[in-house]
Amino acid sequence: MSATRAILFDFNGTLSDDEPLLLRIYQRLFARHGRPLAEEQYFDRLAGLSEEAIVGTWLGVDGPLLDSLVAERIETYASEAADGATVTEPVRAAVRYAATRVPVAIVSGAFRAEIEPVVAAAGIAGEVTAIVAADDVERGKPHPEPYLTALERLGIDPGEAVALEDTDAGIASAKSAGLRCLAVRGTLPDERLRAADELVDRIDTDLVRRLVG
Repeated sequence: MSATRAILFDFNGTLSDDEPLLLRIYQRLFARHGRPLAEEQYFDRLAGLSEEAIVGTWLGVDGPLLDSLVAERIETYASEAADGATVTEPVRAAVRYAATRVPVAIVSGAFRAEIEPVVAAAGIAGEVTAIVAADDVERGKPHPEPYLTALERLGIDPGEAVALEDTDAGIASAKSAGLRCLAVRGTLPDERLRAADELVDRIDTDLVRRLVG
């Protein structure tokens, strides 16, 4: 195994402990449009997919209406997560430690307008070398394009990078791009995460130290 030369974090549910917040936002949005969403339906069918896929699949919309609903969801998230509290102190410490040793990137199906304010409020914007968001790719997770784009920007080979993910769609994206992938427990049951190289209970400095020394 090659030495780890970069760590790539998924955002929603991994770097940002925000899946419960996302669920509440989707539930309010979808209820207003006549198709209520139960918690088990979100985690069974939608968690980890791109924004367009989640909204478009559940409400059966596309075109300008889909764009409008996605924009509304982004604005709501940006407002409710603006204080950065969804990035816990152990995760902030892990990112800071990693950044002293290797480049750190965020690879996400979320949009840049959601990611950047949270990362800034959490005080770790300076530690992040690159962000690949939904704005940057044509095909989101589980397609490998997000991770391949990040590797290109970092100038890193797939075998030199480790991805941290919390969903099966994210794991599939990372693995199909050739990365080693660790799955963080919490969003989905373990059986949905088995394609990962390893399952971990949390992100903290001890984990990152094990990966990068």
